Amino acid sequence: MLTFIEKILFALATIVSLYFTVCGVRRIVAHIASGQGRVDWSLIPKRIGGLIVKIGLFQPVFRLRFWPSLMHGLIGWGFLSFLLINLADLIYAYSGWRLLDHTGLFGDAYRLLADLANVAILAGILYMVARRFVARDPLLSTRTATLLHPRARRGILRDSALVALFIFTHNSMRLLGESFYLALEKYADPWQPTISALARLWYGMSEGALATGEHIAFWLSIGAVVAFLPYFPYSKHIHLFFAPINFALKPERKSMGQLGYLNLDDQSIEQFGAAKMKDLGWEQIMDSYACIMCFRCQEVCPAYNTGKLLSPAALEINKRYHLNHGGATEVELRNFISDEAVWACTSCGACVDICPVGNEPMRDILDIRRNLSMMESAFPKQLETAFKGMERNANPWNVSQADRMKWAEGLSVPTIEQNPTPDILWWVGCAPATDARAQKTAQAFAKILNAAAVNFAVLGRNESCTGDSARRAGREDIFFGLATQNVEILNEVKPKRIITTCPHCLHTIKNEYPAFGGNYEVVHHTQFINELVGAGKIQLSATGDQLSVTFHDPCYLGRHNKIFDAPRAALKSAGALTIEMPRHAAKSFCCGAGGAQMWKEEENGTARVNLTRFAEAQASGASTLAVGCPFCLAMMTDAGKADGGTMQVKDVAEIVAERLQ
Repeated sequence: MLTFIEKILFALATIVSLYFTVCGVRRIVAHIASGQGRVDWSLIPKRIGGLIVKIGLFQPVFRLRFWPSLMHGLIGWGFLSFLLINLADLIYAYSGWRLLDHTGLFGDAYRLLADLANVAILAGILYMVARRFVARDPLLSTRTATLLHPRARRGILRDSALVALFIFTHNSMRLLGESFYLALEKYADPWQPTISALARLWYGMSEGALATGEHIAFWLSIGAVVAFLPYFPYSKHIHLFFAPINFALKPERKSMGQLGYLNLDDQSIEQFGAAKMKDLGWEQIMDSYACIMCFRCQEVCPAYNTGKLLSPAALEINKRYHLNHGGATEVELRNFISDEAVWACTSCGACVDICPVGNEPMRDILDIRRNLSMMESAFPKQLETAFKGMERNANPWNVSQADRMKWAEGLSVPTIEQNPTPDILWWVGCAPATDARAQKTAQAFAKILNAAAVNFAVLGRNESCTGDSARRAGREDIFFGLATQNVEILNEVKPKRIITTCPHCLHTIKNEYPAFGGNYEVVHHTQFINELVGAGKIQLSATGDQLSVTFHDPCYLGRHNKIFDAPRAALKSAGALTIEMPRHAAKSFCCGAGGAQMWKEEENGTARVNLTRFAEAQASGASTLAVGCPFCLAMMTDAGKADGGTMQVKDVAEIVAERLQ
């Protein structure tokens, strides 16, 4: 179809385009390689099946914003098809041979696919353009108070416009060129219904005009690809390349919230946490290139939702724009996120969970906290009390270890010294052992264990804080000491199973203590309650007035450890009617206590996180708000008091204990 001169010109243009594209890619590779850690290529074979499903079905995209996700899917599926379609068009342009046009049913299916893919892409991109530039969807931007790279506010719109123009030009011209070809052949192809319908408009044109139109359409269609390629490494479109890499090569973790091991006994370590971009892991730098700037992470962030300065999306966008405009990875991370925003994070994991390309902005923030706390002592002063408590009395409440078992007075709660070979080691946790409100949870669970005649024991005065709050606040030194001590004790006890009444304890012991040599089977108390009910070891009365309950999923039980069904099953066993809040399970809204927020005041905003969540619980119409975490219990109880106490707040164990026969 192309003349000899056109073939030479196209080849030269492609070579020049690829040269500048490769230069852009090399720049990106250099930036990523400057990060910490090394790529584990052995992960690819293990993840290939899941990767195919994620990429093929766009499964992560469909977890939020259904209609935009569907339109994105139409564009994505269409482009996957166009990898073959564009190859076939190039072969035709250079040889005059139309690949798969007349090869039986397979060729028919190919032409139908090409027709439908073309229409799908055009429909999808027109929807996206209307959403961003006509409707100006507020979800696609951030507040003016949010720290954003000076080039980003206009740059995001410009980038979106260029990408949209490229996609529209490429696909509309391909559709037009094919219609000219069918009109030239005077052929209505039933397997290309859209193209055939368009071709009928050109039936009166001369062959010369149709041939010229086909030529021009080819140059505009495939030429758009050649022209766009050098810009590709700088555009958000590069997520097409980095999203699959993210899913394939992210370091293996037991949970999204599992932090990397730091050996504080190693005196050679001079840098803690991340002060500069190069201090981040290679995969964290790669996140900035994978980011599609969709702002979904911002949409689910409890800090941003309550008017705080934190926007996880802005952090990734700032990293990208800095690198795209000649910046180096030597730059301070404080250029991309303010200290106030860093300390507003609740480490709830919502941003990581919802990201359609596998980014982890929460990890950047926690690494920055490590640096602020360990290297600069630049943490909120309100945290000092909790830090001192963990250092002096092994709990953030700063209660003496001698009082660790006061909550159990009058109850049958054997210590490990009294029962050295238990079937179950109950890790009570600091809050249930020391906080007056959370003690009721511990007392209720003790009642359940005794009713079921469980052979259990607690560590008593030997139990210390797991160090979760210290670690999320960046104080790795405190966490290291507590973790080392706890693992040493647990390895002496050799527990068959560990039951926790706190999701933060569960997360830390299960996911982070293995790095210290502590590998244990750890389950949440709601999971164990279900086991007892299933085994017939406890009988629950479902008679009387049915209790209407809405369950608040703790972030570290649900999102971080994927335990959603156990609390609801336990409530059902107790005869409770569970009414779901709009945001529940993996999409649950945070209580506001995680990430060491329990021990400090919230940053300034338009609302408090716990009050926002409590209002959502009240709107469900349930009479009781059930929780499975002592931090959530404290935050929701405080919110209830502020509201006048019209809605009861109880742990699942309390509700079950009340229904014991």
